[in-house]
Amino acid sequence: MMYRTGFGIDFHRFAEGRKLWIGGIDIPHHKGALGHSDADVLLHAICDAMLGALALGDIGIHFPDTDPANKDIDSKILLKRCYQLIRQKGYKVVNVDSTVCLELPKLKPHTQRMREVIAEILKITAGDVSVKATTVEKMGAIGREEGLCAYATVLLIKAEE
Repeated sequence: MMYRTGFGIDFHRFAEGRKLWIGGIDIPHHKGALGHSDADVLLHAICDAMLGALALGDIGIHFPDTDPANKDIDSKILLKRCYQLIRQKGYKVVNVDSTVCLELPKLKPHTQRMREVIAEILKITAGDVSVKATTVEKMGAIGREEGLCAYATVLLIKAEE
């Protein structure tokens, strides 16, 4: 197949004493996301979308939280490794569309830098990466600021040999 699409989603709880990494950048906030890695929900969702497009499982299979080597790992490294996996299968990224759901902090001042970081890793332009943010209108756990989530879709194309 020439084109493949993938969808990814990730959730993390907020915790005191953690940095808040979203889209490969450190976002100033009084809480951070809790996880075995740096808990970057956006990069994790993009990883899962890329892996899913080629039916390669998810990041939990490739980078299990039972592996001490993955403790506090920078999710940009995970994204680079997922990119290498899809390249090994003969594909490259066409574009990424993503949405982060959280009440606070507001992400608009940071989305351009996130797009640039993601684009650099995936060897595409920032114009090929969409990062949006929305609240959940105070509903549920995310609305109570207990955590955050991210959704991502990715389009892959068979690379020309």
